[in-house]
Amino acid sequence: MHKIKFIIVVILLGSSFYLTAQNTVGLLSYDPVKAFDGYNLIYPHNQPHVYLLNNCGEVVHTWEDDANFRPANTAYLDANGLLYKSKRPANVTSDAIWAGGGGAILEIRNWDNDLIWSFEMNDSINRLHHDFAITGDGTIIALAWELKNIDECIQAGRDTSTLAQAKLWPDWIFEIDPNTDEIIWEWHAWDHLVQDFDASKSNFGIIADHPELIDINYGRPDGHPDWMHSNSIDYNDSLNQILLSVPYFDEIWIIDKTTTTAQAAGHNGGLSNRGGDLMFRWGNPITFQQGDSSDQKLFFQHDAHWVDDFLEDFQPQYGKIALYNNRIGNDYSVANILNPSWDMYSWAYDYIDNAYLPNNFDLTIQHPDSTKLWSTGLSSVQVLPNGNTLLTAGRFGYSVELTPNNEIVWEYKTPLIGGTPATQGDILSINNNLTFRMKRYPSDFEAFDGKDLSQKGWIEINPDSTFCNNITSTIDPMVESNFKIYPNPATDFLTIEWDGMMHIQMEVIDMIGQKIGSFEGSSGRKYIDSSSWVEGVYFISFVVENQRYSRKVLILKD
Repeated sequence: MHKIKFIIVVILLGSSFYLTAQNTVGLLSYDPVKAFDGYNLIYPHNQPHVYLLNNCGEVVHTWEDDANFRPANTAYLDANGLLYKSKRPANVTSDAIWAGGGGAILEIRNWDNDLIWSFEMNDSINRLHHDFAITGDGTIIALAWELKNIDECIQAGRDTSTLAQAKLWPDWIFEIDPNTDEIIWEWHAWDHLVQDFDASKSNFGIIADHPELIDINYGRPDGHPDWMHSNSIDYNDSLNQILLSVPYFDEIWIIDKTTTTAQAAGHNGGLSNRGGDLMFRWGNPITFQQGDSSDQKLFFQHDAHWVDDFLEDFQPQYGKIALYNNRIGNDYSVANILNPSWDMYSWAYDYIDNAYLPNNFDLTIQHPDSTKLWSTGLSSVQVLPNGNTLLTAGRFGYSVELTPNNEIVWEYKTPLIGGTPATQGDILSINNNLTFRMKRYPSDFEAFDGKDLSQKGWIEINPDSTFCNNITSTIDPMVESNFKIYPNPATDFLTIEWDGMMHIQMEVIDMIGQKIGSFEGSSGRKYIDSSSWVEGVYFISFVVENQRYSRKVLILKD
């Protein structure tokens, strides 16, 4: 027999199914009828472990690591149950290249946390940072910095008066095959520059005439070597294109990956016939001397990606680009979705009147309390298969799921203070519980087949263990018993039916967790008098042969 909970949710007259507690960390609220059922992967800063949580905020699996390592910054699960993660040593004081988001090591681990593959890049010339993407072929496309010294910067046309440390770390991208450890493709931003500062140096030209090139004198205003600080990378298998989020340009870029490495270093070749030049850039046309501040749409954005994970291709947002727009307001952030205008016949993005289309976002997603999503950095957005959106405000470790009608149906606050478990009741402040991203995987994701996803504790100390006891949502094994509850909507009586001769124990719990009745049934049917129940939300939990099962059923009273 499957060890899975079975719960029936009974809603009487017009109440919405929504649980909230006075919790300060961990699970804050949950509406299991409207929330998307799945498991949440987080890799919080200032500690080494990757956690998989159910929607009750309970830990169901942990990939532990040595205390001397830290996230750098992302982790992903594939359909085979393999964990892809990036990490770095905790101590970076002697590192030649270091800035926020710095990495060092890529790893693949199996479900049991055995190391399958490892790759390291962290020396005086190159360093991994921020993010990577997994292709359909199982290769990895990773982001890295590369050192350019003062002479190289001068020759490239950089104004050295804006070069605070006499060097730059431009981004480059490489694709590595874990089966061979071979780098099989690469692209360098340094190969696609333009400048109008010094006509005697390389890359001189009219910047406004070259939106496909990168102005070497634009970017980080303080002159720090981390010039671009690309903080996310995504790969589109069907288009064979790469998407970058470049926050110090306040732009997203798309690069053609149908090129060879040689073509990617030039301006011709690939299906776009533009080599490694930018196919698309959007968010801040001032970067190529077009438009003005009123045309800027992106503000230090994070987590730019094509919307395609776990979605059917008829889903309204499928194939568009989602991102977290961190600094769009002085005290609030939003998520946005846009739909680039793509012409598959010319293999190009439409560029009209000195601007790439679209002119604006398709959708803006904002928390009902606008300041709740405020985060100057980190952060993530995920469009879920049921149309909801999962957002994480990274500097506050606050994650929330919103419906298309902007209803809050799930909230969680990463329960860590500086990497150590917080105690339920602690009030956390900015940067206490930095969380780069949260990603939810569907409960029927192939990686979970045959895996033990039972509750194994909490991250927090003194957890509120009663808050979600009666609403765990999991795969329903009782379908085989043809389990029914009716009428729907309910009035004064409920009838519960099932096939077979099972003896069932039942408890009715109200919204504040009080038990208002206990019942037993056998021979396939039980009648329950609900005439004395006040309007509200109730939970009926069932125990069959010493096992507890759960299910969600929505019943409304006239």
